[in-house]
Amino acid sequence: MATIYELLGVFFVSFGLNLVPFASPSNLFIASNAALMVNSDPFTLGFLVALGSALAKGIHYMISFFVGKHLSEKRRQRLGVEGLKIKRWAFLLLFVAAATPVPDEPVVIPLGLMKYNPAKFFAAFFLGKLSITIVGAYLGIVSEGFLSSTIGQGALVIISIILTVVITVLLLKVDLGKIAQKILKRKITLPQ
Repeated sequence: MATIYELLGVFFVSFGLNLVPFASPSNLFIASNAALMVNSDPFTLGFLVALGSALAKGIHYMISFFVGKHLSEKRRQRLGVEGLKIKRWAFLLLFVAAATPVPDEPVVIPLGLMKYNPAKFFAAFFLGKLSITIVGAYLGIVSEGFLSSTIGQGALVIISIILTVVITVLLLKVDLGKIAQKILKRKITLPQ
């Protein structure tokens, strides 16, 4: 089993990587890499990665929450109106954003500016990350058992790190928001 220092390492690596706005790697890959390097159960690893991620994004959220106080009155009123429109869907929207590999900041920052409830923010974000990080940790454990006998543990860790970097770069280069908008526009403009 993992030592307390290894588990703390998983938490702090997740926290540190998620502090980087718009450029942190997918937490699925952070959890799967953690599973390759730390001998622990998938729930513990997923929980630690999700907690580190949620706390880091909570900092982004709180910064935007307090920056909102310095906006002009007109902008605050406009945000208040927009906030009322999406308030009903904010929890689900945040959960989905956290559970998918799309960047979180386009959802986190506006919700902070709109003064969305901090407890609801943390709960939705943490649960979304937890749902994907447990899967990632489990996939890391399964792939380690399957692949380590074939290519060796050291090579498996190196391949995993390289894949994480490549997929992160692809996610940064490809605007998933534009692709989603194009898909949604197609569905809306289709004849009925």
